[in-house]
This record gives sequence, structure tokens and C-alpha cells, in this order.
Amino acid sequence: MKGNLRFNLVFGVIGLVLTLLFSLMNNNLFMTSLIRAVVSFAAWFALAFVLRWAWTIASAPQAESEFNDWKAEDAQTGTRLDLTTPDESDELNELLKPKTDPPQGGDAGFTPLNPPKLVSKKDPEELAKAVRHLTEN
Repeated sequence: MKGNLRFNLVFGVIGLVLTLLFSLMNNNLFMTSLIRAVVSFAAWFALAFVLRWAWTIASAPQAESEFNDWKAEDAQTGTRLDLTTPDESDELNELLKPKTDPPQGGDAGFTPLNPPKLVSKKDPEELAKAVRHLTEN
């Protein structure tokens, strides 16, 4: 960044003095005015950094070659629009044709799952007794 810390300090001191004067004119206590002035100094000091950074960015000369490269790219961008789609009608017709050939391989195809049945072989009277026993508390 251009400049040095002297610019930031001068900017901060200006903020400190202005804030101290305006705060004292409003019949504030000196200590309150001083605290506000110190906070103002920090804010104005930081603002000076931002201003110096913006000034450096704004005043930096652009490289002529970069500008020419961008200009050449911009000249080609957006000059041609391709709205054609490739011909895929043969592939679509193949997908729409029904396939009657059985699948090749040792698999016979889909077989449903037959899980073993969970059937109780106990007497219903015995099960009723167990339920009654658990619900008695």
C-alpha cells in the first residue's frame, strides 16, 4: 500500500480531537469524553487503512497485455450460438423395441424370497396364561 502509518495516525488523531471536542461540548464528563475519543481514534485509524487500500487498488496501473487478452476474449465471447442437437433417433428406436430374447447366463431370472414362516407350536391356552401373568403386575 502506498503511504505509511503516519497517514493513519494523523487520520486517527483528527478523529480523536473532533470526538473529544464534540463530546465535551455536550456537557459530558471528561473521562467519558476521553473514552469515546480513544474509541473514535481506533475507528478512524482502521478507516484510514481501508481508504489507503482502496486508493492503492484504484491507482494501480493495469498491465497492457492483460487488458489486450481480455479484449480479445470478449470479442469472441457470445458471437456464435450452437442450437443443434446430435441425431439420436437410432438409439431411441433400439430402446423402444421390446426385447423377447431370454437373458443369457445361468440365472433363470427373478426368484422371490421365501422366508421361513414363524409359527408358534405352543398351545393357545398356555400362551393366554403367559399373557395374563405378564399383565397382572
